[in-house]
Amino acid sequence: MGDVLLTMIRPETAEQASEQKGDIVRIYDVKTQETLGFNFLAATQILADLTGNGQVFLDAKQVSELNQALQAAGFEPELEYDAEPKFVVGYVAELAEHPDSDHLHIAKITVDNDQTLQIVCGAPNIEAGQNVVVAKIGAMMPNGAMIWPGKLRGVESFGMLCAARELALPNAPQARGILVLDPIEFKVGEAFDFEKAAQLFVD
Repeated sequence: MGDVLLTMIRPETAEQASEQKGDIVRIYDVKTQETLGFNFLAATQILADLTGNGQVFLDAKQVSELNQALQAAGFEPELEYDAEPKFVVGYVAELAEHPDSDHLHIAKITVDNDQTLQIVCGAPNIEAGQNVVVAKIGAMMPNGAMIWPGKLRGVESFGMLCAARELALPNAPQARGILVLDPIEFKVGEAFDFEKAAQLFVD
């Protein structure tokens, strides 16, 4: 946002506060004192090559430079470099009805790195055996929303199964329902290819 870089480490909490040292603001949870994120108010003074607005992807060197700036300002260098893709192709390995809902499902989704994620989903078109788009923990949706662990009607959920419109794909249907992928074009465990997917609804 302009020359301000917002970084997020943990989800927002009900009671949070901030402290500023120089051009860096630390956001923290009042109860636990855990850091939720840092705002770098003059980001290009630290990262001269930083460009773009909205979500940006930093490399390991840039994260290291931010941590050095945190330490120099008197903060703990808490930022961690994470190169794993946050939008991946997943496979609906199992599907069960939610015990406290007539429309939610509990899905076991095979993703990358031999992981299986439990994700609660309310899409009417979800079925076992589908290839789907998974927004993993730490993903930022095109509308700016962050994906964090949560609970839906008491059942833990570790990610989100995405509709085409939620991915902001061109000409995406506005009806409810997740995007079901062709298993030949989109392989399980691969990073979701937004450029290829941009052609899915082009006449």
